[in-house]
Amino acid sequence: MPLRTQPIGTESTSVTVPILEMRGISQIFPGVKALDGVDIKLYPGQVTALIGENGAGKSTLVKILTGIYRPNEGEILIDGKPVAFAGAQAAIDAGVTAIHQETVLFDDLTVGENIFLGHAPRTRFGMIDWRAINSRAKYLLQALESEIDPAIRLRDLSIAQRHLVAIARALSVEARIVIMDEPTAALSRKEIDDLFRIIEGLKRQGKAILFISHKFDEVYEIAENFVVFRDGRAVGQGRLRETPQEDIVRLMVGRDVKDVFPKVEVSIGAPVLRVEGFCHPTEFRDISFELRRGEILGIYGLIGAGRSELCQALFGVTRRSAGRLTLEGQPVDIRSSSDAIAAGIVYVPEERGRHGLALPMPIFQNMSLPSLSKTSRGGFLKAASELALARKYAERLDLRAASLSVPVGTLSGGNQQKVVIGKWLATRPKVIILDEPTKGIDIGSKAAVHGFIGELASEGLSIIMVSSELPEILGMSDRVLVMREGLSAGLFDRQQLNAETLVRAATGNT
Repeated sequence: MPLRTQPIGTESTSVTVPILEMRGISQIFPGVKALDGVDIKLYPGQVTALIGENGAGKSTLVKILTGIYRPNEGEILIDGKPVAFAGAQAAIDAGVTAIHQETVLFDDLTVGENIFLGHAPRTRFGMIDWRAINSRAKYLLQALESEIDPAIRLRDLSIAQRHLVAIARALSVEARIVIMDEPTAALSRKEIDDLFRIIEGLKRQGKAILFISHKFDEVYEIAENFVVFRDGRAVGQGRLRETPQEDIVRLMVGRDVKDVFPKVEVSIGAPVLRVEGFCHPTEFRDISFELRRGEILGIYGLIGAGRSELCQALFGVTRRSAGRLTLEGQPVDIRSSSDAIAAGIVYVPEERGRHGLALPMPIFQNMSLPSLSKTSRGGFLKAASELALARKYAERLDLRAASLSVPVGTLSGGNQQKVVIGKWLATRPKVIILDEPTKGIDIGSKAAVHGFIGELASEGLSIIMVSSELPEILGMSDRVLVMREGLSAGLFDRQQLNAETLVRAATGNT
């Protein structure tokens, strides 16, 4: 049965008139419907938590609310009146402001300049009133119980203090609707407590707050209402105090993945790669696991957990600070990507366009780049050998292109991903690391990539697959390593795998 949630605003004690209402909002990009008929309401003096997996549509909604995108369908109302934001300034003028995880401020400007950038007070002669900037900034900061000097440079502040400056900036434009996008991601517990005290003050002023977070303990601590996004749709909303955490998790991940990702059963062989006590100076520490022949090891975690950074260290893009690697029983020292390739470890990066392909170059040259020793003689490249190698893997991957000589940048996302995978398969690797292998590609191409990953595993290739999509992790993995804040939060066998277990490990809500 579908989960019932309590409609927001039905209790006699709640405020029933929203400041902001979004009705039937849809946002369509080429091949992707990022938002599909979303309804959401924000109430004065209340925090509404927006919850969902990575890729559920939260960021798209924020960009619509802040005037960066204009929705293809639906309407936005403020105080019951339709509004249309022609740009970011129009959203600010309407009283909407956002405070992001990465605060959009300028290190070389003073605190006061950052707060009033774009709307600085002026003298009667039209000049910037620097005295008024500092005095008003000081007043706003004191209202937040902060003694930050408005005259100091932003670069001299801590992350928590930068968040205070961002909040003061929101108050300086008399915002009535404040969006906080993962505001606690880089804060200590004391700094989080200070932020929540400020949020309580904003609520007393009648601000409507949209609070985006993966951390359920924080959501339940600060928010009255919730909306859950899944696959671009609002699949549940209600009052938090009446909704158990288990129900929120079920709404967030409630999909039957067996029908979408049928798992090909493969005979798992002996260990191929063993990682022991792997550490990075800033991104992760004490990560240990082993990868067996024919196994797909999924790595799951929230943004910032250290997943991609671990993969980059395994491939030699960055240097580990401690730890050992053993490949087929022999110690290996990976100091660079060339060391990794020579050892038989290859990496398909998350940002294929920036880090995996030379977009202006033709398909056949992209595919042959890591295998130039096979396609050259006497220091000279042989185009016929390059084409033959590219044709072999293009056929194997069912690459769709008019010619192998067309620039790879002209291909669809799914076909570009096939080129990246093909170029690494041509090196005959022992381990392939796939970082978000189906990011940004259409459903049909996803199915093709999933099918091919299964084929590679059945042929004995050992696979590490990083993904933010729970169905992909659950449907494709033999085991899953969950990471949280740079640490291992658990290693789960296939028999233990379910969505709620992984989400709880990734968020720390055990």
